[in-house]
Amino acid sequence: MMKILDHLEEWLIAFLMGAATLIVFIAVLHRYSAGFAIPGLQDWLLGINMTWAQELTIIMFVWMAKFGAAYGVRTGIHVGVDVIINRMGTANRNKFIIFGLAAGALFTGVVAIMGATFVWDNGAHYGLAELLGMNVDDLIEGPTTPDLEWPTWIVYSAIPLGSSLMCFRFLQVLAAFVRTGELPHHDHGHVDGLDDDAEEATQKGDKA
Repeated sequence: MMKILDHLEEWLIAFLMGAATLIVFIAVLHRYSAGFAIPGLQDWLLGINMTWAQELTIIMFVWMAKFGAAYGVRTGIHVGVDVIINRMGTANRNKFIIFGLAAGALFTGVVAIMGATFVWDNGAHYGLAELLGMNVDDLIEGPTTPDLEWPTWIVYSAIPLGSSLMCFRFLQVLAAFVRTGELPHHDHGHVDGLDDDAEEATQKGDKA
């Protein structure tokens, strides 16, 4: 189950990053191409509405950042100043690490709850009631985004969802540290797949 969640987290981040980059590239290409006075082509390009691209990429990067923060907790890639803690004895060091992880879980849990309350009051209750076919006459629909005209509660849902996942990751790392005394560590000089390719090439060379 954890592997499925891990893969979904990674796939979502990769999709958002790749799609946002592609949209920005297309929007910039469209903007500059429309500046060339080529008969027929210029009119066709000017008729294509790309004003939504910037808004969509901002939304995608916000979602990517929230879920990327949770990924960072799981893999240990967040930057931390641990010079003093690492100079402490094992017992005191462990206490401070446990306190830090618990504080992170508490903070992100509070943000998730407050974010969920905000999203609910911002129109999510209206969207849910409308989806279920309930009477929405007395409910506030909530604002929409300027260009895409999406309900803003959908955009802001990144806060409770991403913070909830981040809180879970803090608790996951905390439980693993209490059990094993180890923290997730990311080697910034390591490139996934590179060592495997080098090892495979070495094995093929030895066989030859």
